[in-house]
Amino acid sequence: MTTAEQSAAQATQPQNAQKSRWLAVSAVALGTFLLVTAEQLPIGLLTPVGKALSVSEGTAGLMVTVPSIVAGFAAPVVPVVVGALDRRVLLLGLMALMTASNVVSAVAPNFGVLVASRVLVGIAIGGFWAIASGLAVRLVPGEDVPRATAIIFGGVGAANVFGVPLGTLVGDLTGWRIAFASLSALAVLTLLALLAVLPPLAADQAIRPRLLLEQLRNPGVRVGIIATALIVFGHFSAYTFVSPALQKLSGIDESYVGPLLFGFGIAGMIGNFAAGSALSRRVHRSVLIIAVALTIAMPLFLLLGRTTIGGAVLLIVWGLAYGGVSVGLQTWMIKAAPNAVEAASSLWVAVFNLAIGLGALAGGVIVDSIGLRGVLLLGGACALLAALSLAGARTNESVR
Repeated sequence: MTTAEQSAAQATQPQNAQKSRWLAVSAVALGTFLLVTAEQLPIGLLTPVGKALSVSEGTAGLMVTVPSIVAGFAAPVVPVVVGALDRRVLLLGLMALMTASNVVSAVAPNFGVLVASRVLVGIAIGGFWAIASGLAVRLVPGEDVPRATAIIFGGVGAANVFGVPLGTLVGDLTGWRIAFASLSALAVLTLLALLAVLPPLAADQAIRPRLLLEQLRNPGVRVGIIATALIVFGHFSAYTFVSPALQKLSGIDESYVGPLLFGFGIAGMIGNFAAGSALSRRVHRSVLIIAVALTIAMPLFLLLGRTTIGGAVLLIVWGLAYGGVSVGLQTWMIKAAPNAVEAASSLWVAVFNLAIGLGALAGGVIVDSIGLRGVLLLGGACALLAALSLAGARTNESVR
């Protein structure tokens, strides 16, 4: 090899390494896309599953509630149980579990077996999220972490916009069992992608219960967890009932609700990447702006959302703001606990998933008792409390 050829080869090595890092980030994003699609797909399959397995739609809703709650508990438990196991091996194993659990869902002979398979889905979701949510810091240089985190969480928005609707369409056209089987096929593709591009990821440190408890003494982590619990709980208490809110409060015809929710999802994806860009400059201010925007958007439905245009505009604003929540608060946790990213992330994922289930449950109780006005006010009040906690946060300099 000539000197010129050697120089050219050396010059391409950093480029190849950079390409490999971003391919790994993209593969993890595909994983998050699958996780959210798998978690939320049953929302569109409640009626056919209920009819096929002779359960009410309310009971069929356990297909959504169970994995969310299980994921909340699995997020901190899985990293503790696996100890120092290479994180690449762990992610591959969890994706294999996701594949198997959806196969069981597709062939479930009764509802009990189907719910049991959803328990396995919850374990896979919680464990994968606990590792993947803070993985950007290990895959790319420090200055690229917010952008990589935005890409990983972009899978969430893509699942809401494309994954869940397409999965529901597959279920409508070919049957709910085929929809679950399709998730298995996607899980296999994700497993192969991770196997191909994800580098070995030795555990930075074995996660022990004591380490998790230590994170709660970190003011920045504590504020991040409180803000996450409040924002996510409030959002899902209100968003779970956004369809009747649009129809009853804004006077929007049912036929337009689907396209508007699609617009909400698109706005969320835009908000996700916009937040990723802003977070690379100012973390504290960016997250605070997101909380303030949610504080305004939800209660404002009661005033300005009583027209078709007003309801549609506020829904898009809501989507833009909430789209930045995951990437914003996860970046907050990474910055607040730079030496224990995985431990802090596992706590964050646990709180996030539990807040989803509890928020939807609380929203149902409130709507039944005092109506839609109650959940919109609750959502805004929770976001306001989160904004106040963020505004007064005592954190390390990296979060500011």
